[in-house]
Amino acid sequence: MKTIAFHTLGCKLNFAESSDMLRTFIRNGFTQVDFHQVADVYVVNTCSVTQVAEKKCRNAIRQAVKLNPNAVIAVIGCFAQLRPTDIEAIEGVDIILGNDKKHLLYESVTAADSISNTPNNNIIAASSDDRTRCFLKIQDGCDYFCSYCTIPFARGRSRSANIDSVIAEANRIAAEGKKEIILTGINIGTFGKNSGETFFGLMQRLEKDTSIERYRISSIEPNLLTEEMIDFVANSRVFLPHFHIPLQAGTDTILKSMRRKYDTALFANRLDKIYSRMPDAFVAADVITGFPGETDNEFNAAKDFIYSLKNLSALHVFTYSERPNTLSVSLPDKVPYNIRKRRSLDLQEISQNKKHAFYNRNIGSKRKVLWEDTNIGGYIYGFTDNYIRVRKEYNEHSVNRIEEFLVENTSLIL
Repeated sequence: MKTIAFHTLGCKLNFAESSDMLRTFIRNGFTQVDFHQVADVYVVNTCSVTQVAEKKCRNAIRQAVKLNPNAVIAVIGCFAQLRPTDIEAIEGVDIILGNDKKHLLYESVTAADSISNTPNNNIIAASSDDRTRCFLKIQDGCDYFCSYCTIPFARGRSRSANIDSVIAEANRIAAEGKKEIILTGINIGTFGKNSGETFFGLMQRLEKDTSIERYRISSIEPNLLTEEMIDFVANSRVFLPHFHIPLQAGTDTILKSMRRKYDTALFANRLDKIYSRMPDAFVAADVITGFPGETDNEFNAAKDFIYSLKNLSALHVFTYSERPNTLSVSLPDKVPYNIRKRRSLDLQEISQNKKHAFYNRNIGSKRKVLWEDTNIGGYIYGFTDNYIRVRKEYNEHSVNRIEEFLVENTSLIL
C-alpha cells in the first residue's frame, strides 16, 4: 500500500481541491501520511499570490526531497501554472501540473495515462478533514484583472458549477454528518454569469433544498454584494451573519490605480446596510498596504477611513508584493519595503482593536455555537453564528452539535 502526503498553501480553494484529489488516491488504495513523514508520493499544492508564498512552495518541495529522495514529487496549482520553468530547476520534482491540468494528478502519479489536453471542467471540490465544517468550492477564476493580481493568469476566467450540482454536493456533505458549509470561490459573486444563473439564486436554493444547518459566504466583492442578498441573510434560517468583503485600499485614488470596481463610498454603504439589518454581524475586510503611489497622506487617509467603519470587525492585512506580468509592476512611486512592513503592522493593530471591540460587544449575549471535535487541554472549541471563537470544558456529547451558549469573557479566544 503506497503512502501519499499533501502540503497545501494559499486559499481555501486550494484546500478544498487538495481534499478532493486526496479522496481519489485513498479510494484507489493509498494511505495518507503527514507531510513531515516519509511518503511514496508528495504533492505540493502551490500558491503564487506573493513572493513569500512562492518561497514557501520552494521550501516545501525541498523538504519532500530531503525526506525521501526516491519519492514521486508532484507540484501543482498556481505557482506551477505561472512559473513551471522555475519549478523544473528544483532537483527532485517529477510532475508539474498547473491549475488547468491538476485534475490529472492521479493519472500522472500512477502513470495510468499520459497527460492529455483535456480541460478541467469539474469546478466543485470539498474539503474533508473536518468532522463539523466543510469548504465547498463552487466557482473558479476571475475576469477582473486587478492591477496587482495574478489570479486570472493562474486560474483562468470566471466559471462556476451549476446550481443543481451544488445542491447535490451540499446534500452529500450533509449525509456525512457535517453541519456547516463555507461557500468558496475566487470571485464567488460572479457565480452563474455564463449560464444565466446567479449567486443569489443559489443562496435561495441552498436554503430551500438542502439539509445543511449553517452556511457562510467566504468572500464576496462589495459591488457584487447586493441589498437583496443582505436582506436574505438577515431573514435566513441557515445563512449566518458573517461577511468577508475585500476592501484592498482605503482611498479612492489607490482603488482606481488597483483597477477595483467600487469606491470607498460603496464599501461603507454595504457595511451600513449589513449593520442596519444585522447589528451583531461579523464583517472582515482584506486590505493591501504599500501599493505603488501610497504616500504617507494616502496611508493616513486610508487609516482614517478604516477607523470610521464602526461596523468593521477585523482586517486581513497583506503587504503589497510585486507579481510578474501585472500592471502594478510598471507603476511609479514604489513604496520602500520597510515602510510597507511598518504600515502592515499599523493596520494589524487596528484590526486587533476592532476585533477586541466586537468581541466585547458580544459578552453577555447568547449565541449558537457549532462545537468541533478537538480536545485541547480539556477544552472544546467552536464558532458562534457571528464568528466568535469560543471554548468551554470538553464534553464529548457536544461534538458536532449546535448549542446555545452564553458568551463570557473567559470563553473568548482572540
